[in-house]
Amino acid sequence: MSDKSGQRTSPGSHLSVAVLQAENQRLRAQLDAMMREARLNQEKMRRFDQLERKVIGADCLAELIRTLLLDYRTLFDLDAVTLALVDPLHEVAQVLENEAAAGIPEDGLIFMDCEQMLQDLYAPTAKPVLAKNDEVHAFLFEADGHGLVSLALLPLVHHGRFIGSLNLGSKDPGRFVPGSSTDFLERLAALVAVCLDSALATERLKLAGLTDALTGVHNRRYFESRCLEEVAAARRSGAPLVCMFLDVDRFKNLNDTMGHQAGDVVLGYVARLIKAQLRGSDVVARYGGEEFVVLLPATPQQAGLETAERIRRIVAAQSVPVKSQEVVRVTVSIGVSMLDVSSESSEAGVLVTDMVSRADKALYQAKETGRNRVVLAAGL
Repeated sequence: MSDKSGQRTSPGSHLSVAVLQAENQRLRAQLDAMMREARLNQEKMRRFDQLERKVIGADCLAELIRTLLLDYRTLFDLDAVTLALVDPLHEVAQVLENEAAAGIPEDGLIFMDCEQMLQDLYAPTAKPVLAKNDEVHAFLFEADGHGLVSLALLPLVHHGRFIGSLNLGSKDPGRFVPGSSTDFLERLAALVAVCLDSALATERLKLAGLTDALTGVHNRRYFESRCLEEVAAARRSGAPLVCMFLDVDRFKNLNDTMGHQAGDVVLGYVARLIKAQLRGSDVVARYGGEEFVVLLPATPQQAGLETAERIRRIVAAQSVPVKSQEVVRVTVSIGVSMLDVSSESSEAGVLVTDMVSRADKALYQAKETGRNRVVLAAGL
């Protein structure tokens, strides 16, 4: 057998060339695949870096949660992202209630009373789990889990305890494959856990300075700051704003006869009863002594009076769980005022002082005319 130059070639040489060509093509395909994977990893790293910068740069707990639930989903084209947080004392819920939590998806945030279910899920390694969607994981997605087929579950562990779980879901069965590498996810989980714990610690310090230690509701300092904000918002929107002053009737007599410890229990119980009758946007604070103050944004006069009357009736109907042989019942007197939108003053501070002062005067009138009643400030 001869080649094109007339030289003889053996069949074996043709076979060797074919083998080399096939091997070359195989190596080229392998190299192309490796290059594609490298580019994908580089892009993934870029997006992870972008997300990590946002997580680290979040200036409050609400912003951090929005970053995880919204930005993560957008950056990585996911069908679902949820965040389950262990919150037995409802601290996170309270912080988000006090902060501007707008923009946080309702289905995306899940509160848990204890960490046991997370311990069971992630045992024994406490590392990210890649899995097919099934009933075992339903509690991490709730309404947002419809149609998901592959999941990546990231345990959020700090100082040896579970503080939550960041949960990613996709309708693509090949998106999260069991047995795949989870290095990126482990790094992200560790970072998120640290940032969440830090944000919560910061919020606890804020709450400590703005919360009445005895009753658990806000203190006067918080009320005065929030009242300025609500007055400004009401003037911009034209929405009505109700202010209520509440006072526990004959509280000094109760303290003198049953002791200050019983009086503290009464104040805490009344504070909880008041709060239970309010919306999430309403504000209740201990103003001082046995006095409480309430703000009802975007509330007409009649609705404000109905809320005040409901609080009065419920307090009067309850027996306070004081450790005593006798049943303890208390009543409250309430003064109600409205923000005076017709005022010529342009200063929010002046409007706040006027509104609070009129509510205080109405409270005094309720006391003077028999207690256990609601009085609307004159002139409205």
